[in-house]
Amino acid sequence: MAGEKATRAGTVHALIREEIFQGRLQPGQRLRLVELAQRFTVSQSVVREALTRLSEQGLVTAAPQQGFSVVALSLQHLDELTEARVEIESLVLRRAVERGDLRWEAAAVAAHHQLAGTPTTLPDGSPDPEWFAVHERFHQALLAGCGNDRLLAVTMALRDAATLYRRWSRPVGHDYDRDVAHEHQQLLDAVLARDATTASRLLAEHIDRTSASLRTVVRAETEPVG
Repeated sequence: MAGEKATRAGTVHALIREEIFQGRLQPGQRLRLVELAQRFTVSQSVVREALTRLSEQGLVTAAPQQGFSVVALSLQHLDELTEARVEIESLVLRRAVERGDLRWEAAAVAAHHQLAGTPTTLPDGSPDPEWFAVHERFHQALLAGCGNDRLLAVTMALRDAATLYRRWSRPVGHDYDRDVAHEHQQLLDAVLARDATTASRLLAEHIDRTSASLRTVVRAETEPVG
C-alpha cells in the first residue's frame, strides 16, 4: 500500500508540476487539497505528499494556517537571478569559445540540430516538455567547452534555478512574438565563428529577454490603480 501511495503521489506531483510550468496554475494561486484530490481522484494525503515535494523543489510555498500556493513571482529574485546568470553564463560561454575543441563544436552542432527539429508545442497547442529538455541540452553543450568544471557546475545550478521563469515566459509573461529559434541559430553561428564577444552578448540578451516579459507582469500587478 505504501508503494502504491508513493506511485500515486509521484503521478500527481508530475501533473501539478507541469500545470505550474504551463501557467495553468498561476503564480501565487492557492492549491486546495480537497479540489485537487477530487480532480485527480486520489486522497488528500496523496496530494499533500505531492505538494510537499513541489515545495521542496521551490515550485510551491507552504504557510502555516494557509496551506499551499504556487510560488509567487518575485521581482527581486528574478532580477538577482538574471544578473547572476548574465554575468556567469556569459563568462563561461566566452571560455568555451576560447577553449573548446572540434569535438565540442560537433556536440554543439548536434544539439542544435536536435533542438531545431523538436516541435515547441504538442498537437493540442500546449508546450512540449520534450522541447525544454532538448533546449537545456543545447545550452549545456555550448557551455561544456569552458574547461572549468566548477564554473560549469555553478552555471548549471543557476540555469536549474531559472527553470520556472523560462517555462513561464510565454504562458505568464505572454512573450508570444519571440523568435527563439533565430536566437539559438545566432548563438551557434557566433560560437562556430569563434566570436566570443558576440556570443557572450547574444547569450546575455537571450537570458534577459526571458526575464523582461515577466518583469512587465510583476510591475503591472504591483503598480497602484488610478
